[in-house]
Amino acid sequence: MRIEIICTGDEVLTGKIVNSNFSYMAQKLEDVGLAVVWGTTVGDDRGTLLSAFHLAAARADIVIVNGGLGPTVDDLSQEIAAQAAGVELELHEGWLEKMEGFFTRRGRAMPPNNRKQAMLPVGSEMLDNPIGTACGFAMDIGAARFFFTPGVPRELRRMLEEQIIPRLLARNGAAATIRLKRYHGYGLGESHIDSLLQGVEALDPSGGVKLGFRAHYPQIETKLTIRGVDAEDVARKLAPVDAEIRQRLGNFIVCEDDQSLEGVVNDALGKVGGRLAVVETFTSGEIALRLAHLAGAEAVFRRGIIARDLHQVFESLRLPPHLDIGEYTEALAAEVAAAVREQAGASHALAVLIDLDEGADRMDLGGTIWVAVGREGDTVVRRARILGGREWIRLGAVELGLDCMRRYLQGLPVIERTDFERR
Repeated sequence: MRIEIICTGDEVLTGKIVNSNFSYMAQKLEDVGLAVVWGTTVGDDRGTLLSAFHLAAARADIVIVNGGLGPTVDDLSQEIAAQAAGVELELHEGWLEKMEGFFTRRGRAMPPNNRKQAMLPVGSEMLDNPIGTACGFAMDIGAARFFFTPGVPRELRRMLEEQIIPRLLARNGAAATIRLKRYHGYGLGESHIDSLLQGVEALDPSGGVKLGFRAHYPQIETKLTIRGVDAEDVARKLAPVDAEIRQRLGNFIVCEDDQSLEGVVNDALGKVGGRLAVVETFTSGEIALRLAHLAGAEAVFRRGIIARDLHQVFESLRLPPHLDIGEYTEALAAEVAAAVREQAGASHALAVLIDLDEGADRMDLGGTIWVAVGREGDTVVRRARILGGREWIRLGAVELGLDCMRRYLQGLPVIERTDFERR
């Protein structure tokens, strides 16, 4: 099955917005074994849109068109789709009624131009959009089946996963059941993980398991796509591969599937009735940002102190003057963690202190990260050195701090060298 994705809009073509929709669609399709062969970006111009539709119809079996379903004059997808197929537009009464209800529930009157969104090509199949006013639709243009999707990312994603991918799998004659299993890791590089997992696909002799990776520093995602005739068959194929991956990657798997590292920390604290206080420097407060908004965090997250340097940390915590404020040490990191825990009335503390090199915006310079985690009478301090510029250090420090907290709560070694550390 040859698939083409067409993304529309002047703002995408000119680079004013990043085309994240394309990467999301291509990744999701690849996860279920459907490869994208062509990708096209077209502006809001009738002539170029029509040419793009005709070209895609001649070379692809499936075409997914993203954008151009809004109520404004530059939203052209319905009009050009009808022209390309040689049909007229007609009012879809069901969608019009649903749109009117959408506005009524929000105490608003529907603007007249939104009616345009209910005009669909004759003979097309409407694709529901439960969270927006732009329905999608599917239709044939030439020998290709076209799927038209809204440009709003959350609307696109839901439509793609709930409606388009199932239709494509059925059309492709794929296995009745496909599962995507994901392992999110921190601490090992992509090439290292690839070498560690050599041969795991062969544990399923039927060839129903495919291994893949997606690197997004500081984490890397290891993916398994498992195909089977039913859920039981998929589970049987997954079991030996899953066990082997867990054994080989060990403590470097921080979470799985739709979990997040911060979510794992939050849940682990909640299970033991823990209360967390955080101190962080040079992180832009990202540790607190990732934790404080989570469901249940109101019972877990007590306080976050965000400072630019040690002087501000000392002032906030009213630390005693006998500590050497100019020198980062294991004792100092432990003292900071103990002070914030006590001051916040928390059971657990996480302190992430960064001693940045002078001129660390250069890629060959870096910083030293001191992480202190623990409870009263049981604090573990980890020292790590990362090279690679200011943002690389900042992101690495945030992930390292959260991972140390995870390891502590799960009873794993807090100190375990990563691929990103330097002496």
